[in-house]
Amino acid sequence: MRIFPNLEKRYGEEQLSAGAAQRLAQEIAFGPVVFQVSRLMVKLGILDLLNSRSDGLTLDETAEKAGISRYAAQVLLEASLSIGTVLLRDERYSISKAGWFLLKDKMARVNMDFVQDVCYQGMFDLEATLQTGKPEGLKVFGEWPTVYEGLSQLPENVRQSWLAFDHHYSDSSFPEALQTVFARPVKKLLDVGGNTGRWAQQCVAFNPEVEVTVMDLPQQIGLMREAVKGKTGEERIHGHPADLLDNSVPFPGGFDAVWMSQFLDCFSEEEVTAILTRAARSMSADTVLYIMEPFWDRQRYETAAYCLTQTSLYFTAVANGNSKIYRAEDMVRCVETAGLKVEKISDGLGLGHSILHCRLA
Repeated sequence: MRIFPNLEKRYGEEQLSAGAAQRLAQEIAFGPVVFQVSRLMVKLGILDLLNSRSDGLTLDETAEKAGISRYAAQVLLEASLSIGTVLLRDERYSISKAGWFLLKDKMARVNMDFVQDVCYQGMFDLEATLQTGKPEGLKVFGEWPTVYEGLSQLPENVRQSWLAFDHHYSDSSFPEALQTVFARPVKKLLDVGGNTGRWAQQCVAFNPEVEVTVMDLPQQIGLMREAVKGKTGEERIHGHPADLLDNSVPFPGGFDAVWMSQFLDCFSEEEVTAILTRAARSMSADTVLYIMEPFWDRQRYETAAYCLTQTSLYFTAVANGNSKIYRAEDMVRCVETAGLKVEKISDGLGLGHSILHCRLA
């Protein structure tokens, strides 16, 4: 299995002139500065002000309307000019195309909040994590083995940015995923790593007969119970608390479908294989296991692949120290080692998810 052709060409051949490559090297060197300047251009409303004025704003007008000092406006605008998010003509600043996307593209905003609130401080310890295999950056929030044990205890802004990031990528795929899973009769579905029950709620709303069991850490089951309370179909959503890394804990059986969405990227390849092996033991010949992941090598657009490979480093430094956004072929290898086979791959769901349709080998 090879990466999609559009990515193979982009990543296999030099794309930049010498001058552009030199510029990129400096953008990388000043990356943290560029990020914070751009974040503040959004937070302080400066990009919004520039977007609302087709004739642009002077330096003094920008400072006055943003409610900041002339100096603050000047350093932010001049940096943004060289970054490429604003333009300057006749001493009037206006928003550029890149600035517009930074302001209006939901994915850019979700990614920026996630990097600032969840990743930024912890990324300082990326080097230590690569040496120890443990999420050394997580200590900025608390002393947990992984972020998942501490998710319910994270500062509210951090937890909200984490959830917004998680939901933004998964939610766009749900309508097509529901059609895929319920194309065959499914009365009992096991949602492994179901988090706050977002997929479970989608299932019971889509299919009035299905019973969904969410299998996750006890802390997550508590969050799920709170999230589904009072929602339509709540009585058909059940919890099964379990430590999914405890190989002595069996998976419950008797399900028509087993669902794992943006779940296996939370574990190392060895852990993925162990989880899938236990799932396989609980399956019958009629059970289908669906694995939905945003595999970086199966993206239609290179920008999506870029976002996903960078997201891998969140898993490294903050989440657990040993997982990543996977290539499809790596996941398929884990599936096959666990005694399963991939019968079909559905691509292009939502913002770039794929579903592996798996059965017993």
